[in-house]
Amino acid sequence: MPVLDDRALNRATLARQLLLDRSDLPVLDAVAHLCGLQAQEPQEPFIGLWSRLRAFDPAELSELLTGRHVVRTHLMRRTVHLLTAADLLAWRSRHTAMLRQRVAGIYRRELEGVDVDELAEAGLAVLGDGRPRTMAELVEAVSARWPDVPRRALGEMLVSALAVAQAPPRGVWRAKAGVRHVLLSSWLGREPDPLPADAADPVGQAMLRRYLAAYGPAASADLRAWCGLAGLPAAVTALRGELVAFRDGRGRELLDLPDAPRPDPDTPAPVRFLPAFDNAILGYDDRSRIIDDAHRGISVAGERAVLVDGRVAATWTVKAGTVVVSPLKHLAEADRNAVGEEGERVASFLTGGERVEIIS
Repeated sequence: MPVLDDRALNRATLARQLLLDRSDLPVLDAVAHLCGLQAQEPQEPFIGLWSRLRAFDPAELSELLTGRHVVRTHLMRRTVHLLTAADLLAWRSRHTAMLRQRVAGIYRRELEGVDVDELAEAGLAVLGDGRPRTMAELVEAVSARWPDVPRRALGEMLVSALAVAQAPPRGVWRAKAGVRHVLLSSWLGREPDPLPADAADPVGQAMLRRYLAAYGPAASADLRAWCGLAGLPAAVTALRGELVAFRDGRGRELLDLPDAPRPDPDTPAPVRFLPAFDNAILGYDDRSRIIDDAHRGISVAGERAVLVDGRVAATWTVKAGTVVVSPLKHLAEADRNAVGEEGERVASFLTGGERVEIIS
């Protein structure tokens, strides 16, 4: 079985994540290709798409959100993602059990004795008029039935047990707005697709193909880390005959689509500025293809990352209109110059200026 080292996996990841060469894909197609973008920080998807698309106009993404072509909601790993409406309708039911289980695991004691189906029915009755509501408003409307249950626990379970979206202006470019929940059936005009009673898991098969197209080659553990589901074993078994297999340097089996891009490991990789919680990093269990183990913590701490030669080499933020870069290791002069040049472009996109500071 062929072996792919970290550099080969890195270049495959960059190519599929649209980070090796910026793409001309339309914004909606890019969101679909990436299987959604992590979006608990509302403005971060704009940075993620700017780093991946040649002529990205943030107004296009805002219009897709207000036009209900893309939707913000909890899904993969029960984190907030920005997904196409089509993907959300197809995938939401496949995630329902996981979403409930994750909330139940966090609030096991607080939710003891609460019938989750009954709670969901109560929430459904409140949201059935199609009017978006804050979590506080939603909990207030049902709390009389469960007066002794902490409101935070009730609210978190409600917005996981029910198929809801976060309504705009939350997530619109440069808008500041709180979270208001609305039923997907109200927002998109129909219920999410029901989960097929098919042991081969056709929904999981579709997700596996899409995941490999955007993240492969990858192990079952990587797939599980991305979606939060239990590895989709039935889907993997059903598709194994059409997939190709490799091993990584740790001996793990990696699966992939046969015709997916796997560039030469020596392909040059440009500097890229990633948003917080970018799935190019978080979409794997073993993230060593893109980030050193010593720096793995930044990927879950909400720090934005800078890729140099395809790997996380710095973090960055914006302070008083200046893009401030903090290297995680020594940068050669050529790399430092490339970081500065890309930082100027990021600054222009975010602030209209070109001020960059690289901390020594």
